Amino acid sequence: MGHLTATRPLRPWTAPTASDPVSTRLRLPGSKSLTARALVLSGLATGPSTLARPLRARDTELMANGLRAMGAHVSISDDERWLVRPHPLAGPAHIDVGLAGTVMRFLPPVGGLADGRITFDGDPQARQRPLGPLLDALRRLGVRITSPASGSLPLTVLGGGGIRGGEVVIDASASSQLVSGLLLAAPRFDRGVVVRHVGPPVPSAPHLRMTVQMLRAAGAAIDDTTPNVWTVEPGPLTGRGWEIEPDLSGAVPFFAAALVTGGEVTVTGWPGGSVQPVERLRGLFQAMGGEVSLSTAGLTVRGTGTVHGLTADLSDVSELTPALTALAMLADSPSRFTGIAHIRGHETDRISALAREFTALGADLTESQDGLAIRPRPLRGGVFETYHDHRMAHAAAIAGLAVPGIELSDVACTSKTMPEFPALWSAMVTGKS
Repeated sequence: MGHLTATRPLRPWTAPTASDPVSTRLRLPGSKSLTARALVLSGLATGPSTLARPLRARDTELMANGLRAMGAHVSISDDERWLVRPHPLAGPAHIDVGLAGTVMRFLPPVGGLADGRITFDGDPQARQRPLGPLLDALRRLGVRITSPASGSLPLTVLGGGGIRGGEVVIDASASSQLVSGLLLAAPRFDRGVVVRHVGPPVPSAPHLRMTVQMLRAAGAAIDDTTPNVWTVEPGPLTGRGWEIEPDLSGAVPFFAAALVTGGEVTVTGWPGGSVQPVERLRGLFQAMGGEVSLSTAGLTVRGTGTVHGLTADLSDVSELTPALTALAMLADSPSRFTGIAHIRGHETDRISALAREFTALGADLTESQDGLAIRPRPLRGGVFETYHDHRMAHAAAIAGLAVPGIELSDVACTSKTMPEFPALWSAMVTGKS
């Protein structure tokens, strides 16, 4: 079981309860995953890049700060357009990863390309997140790293100005970010890299496909035709303009509100060719009783007021588990989610945290090593611990739509990926901006 740490500020935030179906059109911040990858690729490119409509949140600002600490020029003063000008990477530098898996897994390979000493540390809970397979792979590729025996933070990369590269075997079953971190920097390795995954399936496969697509868009030569093998040739990355689409994971709680209340929610600015798993989301929400459509107006979810239970393997979209669990609490039949053992190593042990907090509100949940079984029954209000985890806060807010008196211990943790969440959520539910 993973590590749970709960803290309770003095003033919990009461999730608003919906008295009517929600009906709203809203613009949400850009994708965290796209913003993080675009920042790294831009910092390693041969010329300047821009990010249009990026996500400004704690995780992405930490990524920008980390690249800046190693020498890149990163301007994020304009919310609509960030500018990155690459510069020779060098230390000494200290990088605060916060609680961001992207920063702790994407920047150590970049640190190996720097000339000098690069140290990494973050929030106390960050030391619980799995890093060992990435660090071992980097060592085999020629990077000098000092870290605890557990293969976790804090760590120091003794960059020599380059990475030899070559072939490496890694067990990335704990996180797809372990592979993405290697791939994003791989074109700058002297010999490129061949990454072979050996072990249980890599979770969150859509995020790996996103990494591959973005590498190609930046000019990298990458072959992923063999399952669980990624071959990246050495070569330059080109600076370019990145268009950051809205964040699908961040949109899910708002879409869930449409199902819970029988309303309609449209997120504007959605591209026709999304690199995020929109079709997978469509299938899940339709199975739970919603209608999902994509038009020039945006991505829209409509609810009927009835939520159906769902049995699903969520290994490819595990970040949706907390929101879907909250929906399952309010469904007309039981649900079972599997394939999510790796989320025990996320911001908190999400399986245990969801089971603990919803059980305290009267729910009937059973956790297994890799999933949750949910049998709906009436819930009651109470304080819901968020464990510094934005997805836990989203789950509590969704439940609060139908259950009066649910109080989030720390709604501010949503600033990790969406600082505007409390205001946007309240405006959606109350109809007042």
